[in-house]
Amino acid sequence: MILRWEQGRQVIDGLLAAGRLTRVTPNRDYADLLLTQARAHVASAQAVVDTDPAGAFALVYDAARKALTAVLVNQGLRTGGDGAHALLLDVVLAQLDPPLGSVFRPFAWMRPLRNHTQYPAPEHPVAQPEDVVEALPATTTMIDAAARILDQMPTY
Repeated sequence: MILRWEQGRQVIDGLLAAGRLTRVTPNRDYADLLLTQARAHVASAQAVVDTDPAGAFALVYDAARKALTAVLVNQGLRTGGDGAHALLLDVVLAQLDPPLGSVFRPFAWMRPLRNHTQYPAPEHPVAQPEDVVEALPATTTMIDAAARILDQMPTY
């Protein structure tokens, strides 16, 4: 068993020192619940993609966010404040890229599209069915990867 996760430690320690990341009680049960919810969101998004692409994209984005959050909560870490969703990706990538950067990186394009969809403006596109179709397998891969690594990553 790995006792201390070294990859990305300097980045994580810096974020903790800056107050952008906080320590919480590690909670594997909550991490598992987040992954269960994420899988349900994916199934729901698949069911409504043709009739409600904006809602489907919000669900699939939330599923991806919960997968990233599960990794952190399992370690006893939490993001908060402005930019917390973007920081989720930074923290996960600091610790898991390589080898899993390509698995989690699609969250980077999903986040701004989710924001544009939630808060539409004429100059920004909103989610379309094809965006949901692209995000679904990427999100499923994120959820599966998060589930696999929970047992490998110790408390931070």
